[in-house]
Amino acid sequence: MAIVETEALILKSYALAEADKIVVFLSQNQGIIRGVAKGAKRLKSRFGGSLEPFTIVHLGFFQKEDSELVKINQIELKKTFFFNAVSPEFLQKFSYLSELLIEFAPPNEPNQRLFRMACVCLETAVEKPDDLANIALYFELWVLRLAGYLPNWDKCENCSREFFQNETVNLQINFHLLCSTCQKAKSQWQISPEERKIFMIAQTLSPQKFVDWTTEKCAEIKEISFILKRIISHILGKDIVGDKILAFAK
Repeated sequence: MAIVETEALILKSYALAEADKIVVFLSQNQGIIRGVAKGAKRLKSRFGGSLEPFTIVHLGFFQKEDSELVKINQIELKKTFFFNAVSPEFLQKFSYLSELLIEFAPPNEPNQRLFRMACVCLETAVEKPDDLANIALYFELWVLRLAGYLPNWDKCENCSREFFQNETVNLQINFHLLCSTCQKAKSQWQISPEERKIFMIAQTLSPQKFVDWTTEKCAEIKEISFILKRIISHILGKDIVGDKILAFAK
């Protein structure tokens, strides 16, 4: 049984028995990994402080074909953002974004673009802690895009006409858009040109440049993020309240 090595981002960890931990990683080469760190809760653990959330590590592990949990063999700490999580807002926001990764990233299926995006968003949040809402919107949008769920907002779903730059359009129940000509009944939700522009621009810029470009667009950011949360809720079959993913109430 050969050891597998990959760079990984720690998303969360929790106790297993008296001395061990289960750790959830988003890895560069293996997708989502859940592993057992033997003795991680002991005072003199060989893992030290390298198992904290929001930490980038070089991970080595063994995996049996019939087991969902890998056995963590070695961890080398590369970079940690854990101490930035002392801010309640940072902790709340990235705990939510970590849950999105766990929900949308298939186990053992690599997605290097998703891994890089998550790491860069963390770095950007540390540099620009006052812009967490903008970073979260960028993150939500790219998680949906990379998972294949992001709707196309550059043309009318019905007539396929590309929207004019300054055109206000109508949001449908399936989260696609209709032009005013194709909209038969009065729409309860309209998307402004500025909101649609932010939606499109987010798909072309790095997180840092997106944050700089949207610094003065708080209202639009809040509105688009609300729509993206509705899309995520619909896909997962779970409510999203604030920055928490909850099961639908029965």
